[in-house]
Amino acid sequence: HIFYELRGLDLREGADPETGNTTLQNWLINITAISINQEEMPPVESIRYSLEMAPPPLWCYFRQVLDQLEPLLRLILLMFQTFHWSETRIAAYLQAEGETISHQEVKSLLQQGYHNLDTNLPEDIKAIYLNDDIEQVSTGINQFLKVPKEPE
Repeated sequence: HIFYELRGLDLREGADPETGNTTLQNWLINITAISINQEEMPPVESIRYSLEMAPPPLWCYFRQVLDQLEPLLRLILLMFQTFHWSETRIAAYLQAEGETISHQEVKSLLQQGYHNLDTNLPEDIKAIYLNDDIEQVSTGINQFLKVPKEPE
């Protein structure tokens, strides 16, 4: 949302009342406050969270590792895991967005993404939550991404 708002950024309109100066920091604080105040939060009863599916330490480490991935790898992993898209469908989507990529390259990038996840997760976290098994990385990320959804 904030990225969208950057299109209409006019620093002359949001001057700091104390100094009269406008900074990007002031603008970001203001737009964040507006966004938070306008956002409707779901009732507590509707929030589904399963500690068995994604315990907080696993959640935190998966987030950190996903943030470290190259954007294309992260996007491909998330489309594959979250939307259950095939390699062919992911390649078609990326081609429509201007990427020159085949479904074989998507398959290779998926393997690279899982490998990067496996190598970047701390050994103790893998031992505790994923049983030191690369196959479990796929299951683990899938469970991590399903946490906010309704239980099946």
